[in-house]
Amino acid sequence: MIAEDAIFYYTLPNGIRVVHIQNDSPVAYCGMGIHIGTRNEEPEESGMAHFIEHCMFKGTTHRNAWHILNRLEDVGGDINAYTEKEETFVYATVLDEYYERAMELVTDLVFYPTFPQNELDKEKDVIIDEINAYNDSPSELIYDDFEGLLFNGCPLGRSVLGEETILEKYTTADAMRFHQRCYGTDRLIFFSMGRMPLKKLQALDDKYLRIIPKRDSQLKLGFLSEYKVQHVVADKDLHQVNYIAGTRAYGISDERRFPLVLLNNILGGPGQNSRLNVAIRERGGMSYSVESGYTAYSDTGILSVYFSTDHKHKDKCIGLLMNELRRLREEKLSSAQLHRAQMQLKGQIAIAEENNESVALGIAKNFLYFGEYSPLEARIARIDQITAEQLQEVANDLLTEDKLSTLLFK
Repeated sequence: MIAEDAIFYYTLPNGIRVVHIQNDSPVAYCGMGIHIGTRNEEPEESGMAHFIEHCMFKGTTHRNAWHILNRLEDVGGDINAYTEKEETFVYATVLDEYYERAMELVTDLVFYPTFPQNELDKEKDVIIDEINAYNDSPSELIYDDFEGLLFNGCPLGRSVLGEETILEKYTTADAMRFHQRCYGTDRLIFFSMGRMPLKKLQALDDKYLRIIPKRDSQLKLGFLSEYKVQHVVADKDLHQVNYIAGTRAYGISDERRFPLVLLNNILGGPGQNSRLNVAIRERGGMSYSVESGYTAYSDTGILSVYFSTDHKHKDKCIGLLMNELRRLREEKLSSAQLHRAQMQLKGQIAIAEENNESVALGIAKNFLYFGEYSPLEARIARIDQITAEQLQEVANDLLTEDKLSTLLFK
């Protein structure tokens, strides 16, 4: 559990924000959260945010790809990165005695990439292979295609990985242009977790962060197209049916996201006692994989339910799924049912706090979007405030069949 007085947050004169979480672990984490993702790409830049994240590791003004690869690996550390629709993270895990080495490498990758063309051309093949692997996995591809349905015609609907034909054309100049336009100091947060004293971290700030010139990116959120319900069937010649249904949901600043998180957990969360798992897998024995999910973006979100099954069970599974949605709309949870659901979610959140890497990334993301962090006690209290009436209101707002889009792979 992270105490509030163990979290330090401040903004440097150049606009870069810093958050440090102090603990007693000999393993330290540090990285850069960048409020940039697929949503910030222009139409001709499909996959560029993800491409940039890959190609940071291919050369900087200080070192080449080989030196980047070995800088932390040689001391047992790790450097990683990921790109999503609205954010990119680059972060390191290392023994705390090598903290400065990790911080220097992270800042080198984010602020001083050179994007050498020969390395870019090699990395294109890697990403194209990633795209092909993704396309060969219908249980993953269906989520990407479904998001394209919900946000058809706008940047949120694009694949993070991009399109092969566009990707192949990218040059050093293209990568530099995107980096210069998007990676302003106003979009960045440096995050840190470890037993390093705050004063020592601030001295390292002076060495690696304060020297970065202030630059505002002046980016706006990519536009949202009007939501239109769609029902699509795609013939993939599969041994199993993959089915997903869902709708646009609430953004990260909408108070209704709290009851929606609980509702999603009840419906198809990770617990084996979720309603969908009990109805379709435990009682029906018709699916190995059945789940629901909620993803929140800045001004919108996605709520979806998914299952895979044999072709002969498709209609039965869809019927059971729709029945569970109807139950949530029409049948208010009893006090005992609500209490059990709240206890389950609170336990899941508390257990997740034991993973320091996830905690560090989560706190960084909270400060990136909100400029603050909600401690565990506050999140627990917020869950306790959710009422059965709120859950039913959310269910009737989002889970009516006339609002659900569907995608079927067969």
